[in-house]
Amino acid sequence: MKERIKNDLLALMQVPGLSGHEDRVRRAIRTRLDEMDVASETDRLGNLVATFDGDGPSVMLFAHMDQLGFVVRRIEENGLLQLERLGGVPERALAAQEVLICLGEGRDLSGIITNKSHHATTPDEKYKVHPVPELFVDAGFSTRQMAEDHGVKIGVPLVYAPRAAVMGADRISGTSVDDRAGCAVLLEVARALKKRRSGPPVHLAFTVQEEFNLRGAQPVAQQLQPDIAIQIDLMLASDTPDMAARGDMMLGGGPGMSLYSFHGRGTLNGVIPHPAMVDLFETTATATGISLQRSAQTGVLTDLSYVQLVGRGVAAIDLGFPMRYSHSARELCDLRDLVSLTELLSAALAQIGPDFSLRRDDYT
Repeated sequence: MKERIKNDLLALMQVPGLSGHEDRVRRAIRTRLDEMDVASETDRLGNLVATFDGDGPSVMLFAHMDQLGFVVRRIEENGLLQLERLGGVPERALAAQEVLICLGEGRDLSGIITNKSHHATTPDEKYKVHPVPELFVDAGFSTRQMAEDHGVKIGVPLVYAPRAAVMGADRISGTSVDDRAGCAVLLEVARALKKRRSGPPVHLAFTVQEEFNLRGAQPVAQQLQPDIAIQIDLMLASDTPDMAARGDMMLGGGPGMSLYSFHGRGTLNGVIPHPAMVDLFETTATATGISLQRSAQTGVLTDLSYVQLVGRGVAAIDLGFPMRYSHSARELCDLRDLVSLTELLSAALAQIGPDFSLRRDDYT
């Protein structure tokens, strides 16, 4: 299992898929589902859903395919590109980063985000972080016409140059670990669901536009009307000095479960999980010997925030994997956590039968 998850993750991390432009990622995932003989459907937004029939409360298990990045805002006469930020791009980590200008299969172009030459940097500029409107991308063009001749136009998407690498025995670093790791986990869950003989109806959804205000999962949930929603995404690892005060989430310490999330910045939304879901995953983790880490965070938000409000309300929970350096060009996760998360999900889904209660008064 670990080798399959590793191979899927490394491959998916190298496929560009800015929010609203996830088609290449979707096709790569659909190819893997086809190889398993698992049927899937795509909606108008680009969400991909594979359904496994069963008996009991219906489950929507989902992860987002998209990644954050930029779009071209303006092309300078000297060929440099100006950008608009799409998603929570950390501006202090942008200077001198390599980017990929996504023009289509076989037509993508490399570029670098400009950084003033060190020899000309004044003392007052040394520690300054430049906002995106003050940055440019140099793609080797000397004129605006040259850029346009290569297919660069206003609105063209850019992402961090895709990279994926194995570090040590079990760690993976690179671009878009958030949330291609979640997608790799769902692919492994699909393999298990394909072989099962009983269990609840499960809709595996690979969703779009999560980094663009959490938009893509909503129409999927509206269409499916699930009883239960389980969202898979990163959990903020707090095992580095800069994050130590944020919690007790460690790489290699097992999958994570969110007990509280709240954005607190503009989008006043979050998730307090349903007690039936908390009980299910705590009980399953204990029974299977899986170490389940706990998270409670402000500043974190997932598309489950809106999915939980569909219909009469959905029993919802955020699960995930510890990850360092979120939204930077080099994120980091541990394969052991992805394997344990997959095992936990498969075991928990098997516990959801026709008599599984979602009545809040049945849980104390």
